[in-house]
Amino acid sequence: MSDKLPVGFKPRMLSFDVYGTLVNTPPTNFRVFGAILADAGRTDVDPEAFNAFWEHRNIVHYRDPYRSYKEICRISLMEAYERFGVTTGRVEAIERFFECFASMELYPDVLPTLEILARNHQLAVVSNIDDDLLSETPLGRAFDLVCTAERAGGYKPDGTLFRYLLTSSGLGAGEILHSGQSQFTDMVGGKLLGLTVAWINRRGIALSPDVPAPDVILRGIAGLPRLLG
Repeated sequence: MSDKLPVGFKPRMLSFDVYGTLVNTPPTNFRVFGAILADAGRTDVDPEAFNAFWEHRNIVHYRDPYRSYKEICRISLMEAYERFGVTTGRVEAIERFFECFASMELYPDVLPTLEILARNHQLAVVSNIDDDLLSETPLGRAFDLVCTAERAGGYKPDGTLFRYLLTSSGLGAGEILHSGQSQFTDMVGGKLLGLTVAWINRRGIALSPDVPAPDVILRGIAGLPRLLG
């Protein structure tokens, strides 16, 4: 692993994970899942631990035959209720999560950095999401290519969504730099297909030994212009 891109690598397209990479999701998620637990009368349950388990179950279900992101979220919520012994939880409470997409906020480095990067590169988003939820998310700019799980009929971990990126862009894996925050979706799915991957580790978490190593690690996307020269 290096703090530099491979020698001679000059990407034509820069692709980005959205939630957790461009959009600051943790504050919203913790607030929403705290409210879901409060509705169920279980304020004793840690919303961060509940959310982390729910996200883990989402990733597991990304490898199942395709279901919409919303349906996966509902299934994972019921599994989280069971895991934490929340017997009074309602599956309909997940609507609180879906309703928050319009109020999500970008990280401060996102728009200034994308403005610089767009001068010399095509920009794409690659997200395990349904189209309507992405359209409600205030991204602040247009992208040259939008790749969602709904359009691809599959998700990142098994490579389905990244294959959609390659096919839709008409580019080879060696012409794209993908930046994402999830070790278990962005790195697993991207490296599988030979993509160069920058891990956007905003939370400073440890790299799992069970995933392919990223090519570079950044604490935010502000470092990308320097990295690309």
